[in-house]
Amino acid sequence: MTKNRKSRFVRSLRTDGSGDFTWPMIVVLFLASGFLALTAQTAPPLSVAAIYGHGSLTGNPPSGFAWAPDSSKALYRSDDGDLMAVDATGKSTMLISHTRLNVLTSSPASEKDRDHRARYGQPDYIWGPDSDHILLNTMGDLTLYSPKTSTGLQIASTGMGSGDDPKFSPNGSYVSYIRDHNIYLRRLRAQGQEVPLSKVKEGIRDLSPDPSRLVLNGEVDWVYEEELAVHSNYFWSPDSRRIAYLQMDESNVPEYPITDWIPIHPSVDRQPYPVPGDANPIVRVGVVSADGGKTNWIKLPFQSGNDYIPRFGWVNQKILWIETLSRDQKHLDLYFADVQSGMTRLVLSRMDAKFFDADYDVDFASSEFFLTSWQDGHTHIYRYSFNQSNPMSSEARLVKQLTAGDYDVSSIGAIDEPGGSIYYLSNEDDPLGQQAWSVQFDGKEKHQLTRDPGFHEANFSAEGGLYLDTASDAATPPQVSFCHKQDCHVIWKSTPLGFKLSPIQRLELKNGDGAGLLYGSLLLPPGGATMGSRSVPLIVNPYGGPGAQGVKDEWGGQGRLFDELLAERGYAVLHVDNRGMAARGRDFAQAAYRNFGPVQLSDQLAAVDQVLAKYPQLDSKRLGWWGWSWGGSFTLYALTHSDRFRVGIAGAPVTDWRDYDSIYTERYLGLPPENAEVYHDESAVNSAANLKGHLLLLHGTGDDNVHLENSVQFIQKLIEADIPYDFQIYPRKTHSVRGADVRMHMHARMLDYFDQYLKPVTP
Repeated sequence: MTKNRKSRFVRSLRTDGSGDFTWPMIVVLFLASGFLALTAQTAPPLSVAAIYGHGSLTGNPPSGFAWAPDSSKALYRSDDGDLMAVDATGKSTMLISHTRLNVLTSSPASEKDRDHRARYGQPDYIWGPDSDHILLNTMGDLTLYSPKTSTGLQIASTGMGSGDDPKFSPNGSYVSYIRDHNIYLRRLRAQGQEVPLSKVKEGIRDLSPDPSRLVLNGEVDWVYEEELAVHSNYFWSPDSRRIAYLQMDESNVPEYPITDWIPIHPSVDRQPYPVPGDANPIVRVGVVSADGGKTNWIKLPFQSGNDYIPRFGWVNQKILWIETLSRDQKHLDLYFADVQSGMTRLVLSRMDAKFFDADYDVDFASSEFFLTSWQDGHTHIYRYSFNQSNPMSSEARLVKQLTAGDYDVSSIGAIDEPGGSIYYLSNEDDPLGQQAWSVQFDGKEKHQLTRDPGFHEANFSAEGGLYLDTASDAATPPQVSFCHKQDCHVIWKSTPLGFKLSPIQRLELKNGDGAGLLYGSLLLPPGGATMGSRSVPLIVNPYGGPGAQGVKDEWGGQGRLFDELLAERGYAVLHVDNRGMAARGRDFAQAAYRNFGPVQLSDQLAAVDQVLAKYPQLDSKRLGWWGWSWGGSFTLYALTHSDRFRVGIAGAPVTDWRDYDSIYTERYLGLPPENAEVYHDESAVNSAANLKGHLLLLHGTGDDNVHLENSVQFIQKLIEADIPYDFQIYPRKTHSVRGADVRMHMHARMLDYFDQYLKPVTP
């Protein structure tokens, strides 16, 4: 349940068009009224197998964009899996075919490794500093490839699967990576042996039979990666002489056993996993020479083992910047640190009465830095300056707020210091869309770069003038364009569907208080606009949780097509973004503070009532609800706090918020002893005896995000209350439930369940 810049549930729950299940149907689409979908042709009926069994019906957009350091070209993976390069003219050429790539990088992977690599963005390739060599990374096997000679040399096998995190030193002399929870170096030019740079036990008390497994040097643990969106915990200095790294000691963090029951003798993976109130990892930042030797630890005035270090990096070759976040997530401090003395200076301190928006990135230029903040009510870009000649001499100074208005900046894409420009993404022109923009460092000359309505994901080159734009809207599958500022040409288009999609109605609704605005979308079955009164059952499918925007003008891939299949089966499908969700400003998001149920359900019920009143063909007696992750938790909360829904399907739900991880849960609900009533009342396990309607629970046994214990504990309460239920497990599957066979089985099961209890009345 993060966010992509944002929430954990979100990162694991997005439909990416690859056929893998990441955000199952939680990303919601809308079509403008009167939309006529893609040109109708003769095509086989839509089915679960057609949607999930053979890859994406519209093709897989290019992915994995990686710009060369000199911005001369960018790498990407094609629909076929080939490694492609697009140069500064926009011309694409194949560097490595998918068959050759498979030979170079063939490596087995576990279900967990494949899932984590897809969810958390471990890159399959990175550019060398010379912009000529590429490091291929397949589940920890590292191959140095030269496009000029079409040859590859395996330089390391990290054995880390999804956690290897390779990097070139800035001068190109070394490749570094994580193995056995340590940072290793290999000198490239001399073809030297790998050398461990850090020591696992350095400064750590031996608190465990296997302390090396619980002390991570430069490696990211699960809770930081999931909840703080940390993808790397070590960084080279600009002069390639040192490495700064975060050390995490998980000795005091309780472990959760994840059992694989497939073998004759089951195996257990013991995952360090702090729940609310538990000890967090002890963390500290150290600096070590590339030649090895003792680590110099930075002296930070914070509570290690409680507080967090979400981001850090280099200001220059002598000074680090380090961000610390208090455990209650109301204090966010930025320090500069001298790497020789280890001494620090607080240069910027920020506070929030409730919680921050979970975007901790800081982008540095030579004498200034940029960050986003929602301190004025919406997320905007702020520019700060510092003393370049002596960064430790004074606090940072706010120079200017660069953007302002009733909209949110999604992310900063690039900083063009020579040109004095910043490139970013925001929903300024449409709260349900996203466009690429640029603005000068002085806040002037703001330009909208992308023009077509809808949702744009722009991947910028280092200085921002070039970018690859993946664009779609609710009516149109993605296309990818190569762009120079506002001049773009298409390099990839989706495959036409070959059949007409039903139009989706965009909705503007009142919230549960009757005052605020909610956005929603409604899909009616074919001919639904003229159907008789109360002839159409309605399925509600919200996500509902923090950090996510569900209703937006973006193509939804398999989720959109599954909604279409439901419509063809005679159902209407409703998506509404309630208070507590993202992209609507600080107050809208902070409605989730100490509130994981009442305000969200109030909004959804108010939306249902308004839709039922506007569309008399909808049957108020045949209502269904389904959701995944936070949406699965929401399903259970709805069915135990309302008697209006005949059927519910809950996938991978948190049933007791004391079972979920510390960082996420405490951000919104605080510590359990201080907010015991909230934890009790808003955990569905405590209201299971009030369940109304038919319930199908879905859960993967290998889920390391929302553990299987959540469903088991809820089932126990149903048994105690003598309430029937249906339960479907997916062996070994993680939170994302990947794989065509499982995806087909799961969605077929869901369709059958809705048919069993909500089947439309045949005229």
